[in-house]
Amino acid sequence: MGYLVYGAAVEYEIEDRALAHAKVAIGMKLRRQECFFVSWSNPVEKGSGRVSLWVSPNIPLIFRFAGSRAPELNQTWLEVLGELSHTPRGLILISEKEAESYAARRQVE
Repeated sequence: MGYLVYGAAVEYEIEDRALAHAKVAIGMKLRRQECFFVSWSNPVEKGSGRVSLWVSPNIPLIFRFAGSRAPELNQTWLEVLGELSHTPRGLILISEKEAESYAARRQVE
């Protein structure tokens, strides 16, 4: 498990592979100097509910990975995260399986 450290103070535990994809998607937005929300659902073991962060180029953000090797990135997952980031709700961190389902539904429509 890795950590998304927000504002140099608050740490959110996120699985390394998901965190690697979030890093790329968030990085794409910040390179364009965009401000946006990043949201995800907490599993039951972490108290349930949802987390939403306002991300801005002016707020410190650290991605700390537990694993020593960078995971292979799934292009479909990255494309879906990028697409979701342009919605009024902001970037919603969804699982790889959810991203694959989203992409499959999009192709049928």
